[in-house]
Amino acid sequence: MSSEAGTSTFVIRWINFLTMLIALGIVGFGVWMNSHHDSCRKFLTLPVIGLGAVIFVVSIIGFLGALKNNSILLWIYLILLCIILVAILLFTVLAFIITNNGSGHNVEGLRYKEYELHDYSSWFLKQLNNSHNWGQLKSCLVKSDDCNNLSKKYKTLKQYKSAKLSPIEAGCCRPPSECGYPAVNASFYDLSFHPISSNKDCRLYKNSKATKCYNCDSCKAGVAQYMKVEWRVVAIFNIILFVVLSTIYFVGCCARRHASRSNSKV
Repeated sequence: MSSEAGTSTFVIRWINFLTMLIALGIVGFGVWMNSHHDSCRKFLTLPVIGLGAVIFVVSIIGFLGALKNNSILLWIYLILLCIILVAILLFTVLAFIITNNGSGHNVEGLRYKEYELHDYSSWFLKQLNNSHNWGQLKSCLVKSDDCNNLSKKYKTLKQYKSAKLSPIEAGCCRPPSECGYPAVNASFYDLSFHPISSNKDCRLYKNSKATKCYNCDSCKAGVAQYMKVEWRVVAIFNIILFVVLSTIYFVGCCARRHASRSNSKV
């Protein structure tokens, strides 16, 4: 084997060893997210764990291919890595397209924004207006701590009014501000007040822990905003991952070419 071929296989061997460590880190991060997220958000951790596992397996194939100077293993490694790169690229482009719309609206006197469902992409509208999908999400939200802990977090009305609520808290735990319902505390509104808005969410909101505004479009919009932020974070992470894996892919191509030349000389 030439020194050039030896250098290429050495580089791909250790790059994939480091990639295996990175993959283990991704899996570990996914497990950590799973243990720290409530049941509503655990679905976000499965792709993270799955991606880390796939990269780990592919890295082992590349490492063994470079270690044994086996062109067949390197071919398998490069094909799988190419598929991963295409999938990451497609998902990243799709994520940026889907999350391009929707940013929330400032309301005078509030430190947080309110969100409207029609501002978001048609994909979000389709998913969140699906009765089956929303039924599962709503059941999960009712059991979560987003609304149930507001009265514990903000013990006085002054604290609650000056709080910076999350999109889900703002959309699902309270009626839209345009309804005009006076807040008694962080979990109770005076519904005897006649709504000043025709927004249907004003009629749907109830003080009951099982109802709140979970049937409201404002709640769906809050979930859409949360998903948008999460998708954007994943998309940015994917861009970094795409650059790293692309570099590894080109080095792998070089190692495979030299391995083929070396084998042909034997």
